[in-house]
Amino acid sequence: MTLFENMNLDPLILKSLERMQYKQPSAIQVQTIPLILQGKDLIALSKTGSGKTAACAIPICNKVNPDSPHVQALIIVPTRELAMQYATETQKIGYEKKVKAFAIFGGEDATMQQTKLKSGVQVLVATPGRLIDFIYSRQIDLTQVDILVLDEADEMLGMGFYDDLAFIINCLVHEHQTLLFSATMQEEIRSMAKKHMKAPQEISLLSDEVSPESIEHRFLYCRYDQRDQALLSLLEELKPKQTIIFCHSRIQCEKVCRTLQRKMADVDLLHAGLGQDVRSIITNKFRHGKIRYLVATDIAARGLDFSNITHVFIYQLSDSPDVYVHRSGRTGRQERAGVVVTLVTEKELKALSRVLHHIRRKPIWIGNPPPERNHPRKRAVAHKNNKS
Repeated sequence: MTLFENMNLDPLILKSLERMQYKQPSAIQVQTIPLILQGKDLIALSKTGSGKTAACAIPICNKVNPDSPHVQALIIVPTRELAMQYATETQKIGYEKKVKAFAIFGGEDATMQQTKLKSGVQVLVATPGRLIDFIYSRQIDLTQVDILVLDEADEMLGMGFYDDLAFIINCLVHEHQTLLFSATMQEEIRSMAKKHMKAPQEISLLSDEVSPESIEHRFLYCRYDQRDQALLSLLEELKPKQTIIFCHSRIQCEKVCRTLQRKMADVDLLHAGLGQDVRSIITNKFRHGKIRYLVATDIAARGLDFSNITHVFIYQLSDSPDVYVHRSGRTGRQERAGVVVTLVTEKELKALSRVLHHIRRKPIWIGNPPPERNHPRKRAVAHKNNKS
C-alpha cells in the first residue's frame, strides 16, 4: 500500500497533510505525484472527484521555494469558484512550508490582486481572461514560472479558451514543466500537447464505465406544469442530506429557488449572474453544510469539491449527455453512494434516450413510466420503491 510517507515528500508537506487528515493517496495521486516530482510533462485523465487538485498541489508545494517572492507555479482553471478552491487547498497543503498561494479572476479589484502579487506569491491560480489582462498590462512577471498547470482542460476548451491557453503557454518562452489535467481526451487536447509539451507521460484512470456503479439513476415522468410539485414531493420523500438541483437557466434557477423557499428552509441558489462576493459566500455556506438545497445552473456542475452531496436532482434535462454526466458526478464522489433523480417531460424523451445510451443504463422510473409510444426504451424498469 502506497503512503504519502513513501513519496519522498518534504517533512513539512507531510506535516500539513497529516493536519488535513490526508491518510492515504488516491489512485490519481499515486500515479502522478512521483512523475511531477521528477519534472516530467504530464497528461492526466481522471474523472471529477478523484483527487486531482491535491495530486497537483502536493508536488507543486513540495518543489517551490518559499523564500523566493516570485510566481514559480502557474495554474490555469476555467472558473472563479475553482480558482478559489484550488488556491485554498494549495495554501493548506503548503502551510507548514510557508508556501503562499493566491487566485486572480475577473469580478474582483485588479489593483488589490496586483498588490497581493507584489507581496510575494509562489503558486498563482488564475482564470484565463484575468491572467491575460495582467499579461497585457505588464502587471505580472512569469519569467520564474517552472510549472504550468492546465486543470479541467476539456472544460476550458469547451468554453472556447483554446486561443487564450495557447497565448498563455507561448508567453512562457523559457524551459518549464507542463501538466495537463482533464476528464476527457479531446482532439484539441492532443493537438495542444503535441505543440507545447515535451514527450508528456500520459496517465488515464478513465474506465469504460461512464457513470460509476455507486450512482443510482432514477427518472420521474411528469407533465411540464407538474415539475414544481413533483420536485417538492421528491425532496420531502427522499430527504437528501444535501443536494444540488440543476436548472437550465438563471431565470429557471431563480423561479425554482423561490418555489422551494416557500415550502422549506436552508434553500439558496447559485448562478453566474450573482456578484462574486455573493457566489463565494454561497459556495462556502454550501460546502460547510449551512445550505441543504442548492438550486444551481451548470456553474456548479464541474470542478467544485462538495463532498457531502447525497442526491442530485435535474429539473430540466439537457440535450447533451456529457452535461448529464457532469451534473450527476456531483454525487457519488470518492466511490460513495449517490442518487440522481431527473424530471422528464414528453419533449425531453429524445434527450433521455441519448443519455441512457451514453451511460449504458436502463431507466429506473419512480412511479409510472412514459406511455409506451413515447418510451425511450422498451425494456424500462418501473421503480415503485422510492427509498433513498
